[in-house]
Amino acid sequence: MIAETVLSGSLFLAIPLAAAAGLVSFLSPCVLPLVPGYLSYVTGLTGADIAAHRRGEVHTTTADGQRRVATVDDLMASRRWTMLAGSLLFIAGFTVVFVAVGVFVGGIGGLLLDYSAVITRVLGALTIVLGLAFMGLIPGFNREFRVHRLPGAGLAGAPLLGILFGLGWTPCIGPTLAAVQSLVFIEGSVGRGALLSLSYCLGLGLPFVAAALVYRRALGAFDWVKRHYRLVTSVGGAMLVVVGLLLVTGLWTDITAVMQGWTANFTTVI
Repeated sequence: MIAETVLSGSLFLAIPLAAAAGLVSFLSPCVLPLVPGYLSYVTGLTGADIAAHRRGEVHTTTADGQRRVATVDDLMASRRWTMLAGSLLFIAGFTVVFVAVGVFVGGIGGLLLDYSAVITRVLGALTIVLGLAFMGLIPGFNREFRVHRLPGAGLAGAPLLGILFGLGWTPCIGPTLAAVQSLVFIEGSVGRGALLSLSYCLGLGLPFVAAALVYRRALGAFDWVKRHYRLVTSVGGAMLVVVGLLLVTGLWTDITAVMQGWTANFTTVI
C-alpha cells in the first residue's frame, strides 16, 4: 500500500525533492557549524572534557598494558555509540515537530482542493521568492530564534533538544522547509503531508547520523562545505526556484500527470 502511494502521482517526484531540501538545510550556514556542538551536547560531553584531552591531561591504557596520553580522537571513539544514540533521539525530536506541521498543512490543503490551481501558482511564486532568499538575494530570511533555556545534556535531553531545534531554527531553515510544505499543501492529504515531511527530516537527519559515526572525518568534510557555502546556497536556492517555476507555469501538474501514466503502466506490468 505504501509503495503504491509513493508511486502514484506527484509523490514520486516530490519525495526526492523534499529529501534534497532537507540535505540543503543541513549544509546551510545556520545548521552545519552547530553540528559538532549538538553532537557533543547530546552525548553529554563538556568543553572541559575536550579541553583536558587536548592538553594531554587524560591517560588511557593500551591492550599491552602501556599508558599513553588520550587524544580527542580517543574520547570521540569511546563515545561513538552514545553519540549515535543521541543523534537518533535528537532527530526524532525535530521529526515530531516537522511531521506534525506536515500533517496540519496537508489537512488544510485537502479542504481547499477546489482552489488548487490558483493556490498552486501562488505557492509557486512564494517558492521562487524563498529560493532567491536562500541564495542570499533577499536579506533578512536566514535568521533563527535562539532558545536560551536548554534541556539537560545527554541522551535524556536529546529528544527535547531536537524539539527545540525544530521550533527555534524554523525561521533559519525556513526557505527550504516552506518550499516542502508548499508541496505538502498541494498534495492535499494528511498522509502524504506526513510522508513528505518525513522525507525532509531524513534528508536533514541522516547527515547527523553519519557525522556521529565518523565524527573526525565528518569535520573535514564540513570544512570543505564551509569554504563553499556560496555554492551550496546557490545550488539549493536554484533548486527551489526551479520548483517554483514548475508550479507557477503548471508544468508540475503536467509532469506529474506523465509520471502517473508511467507508474500506472509499471504497476500493471508487475
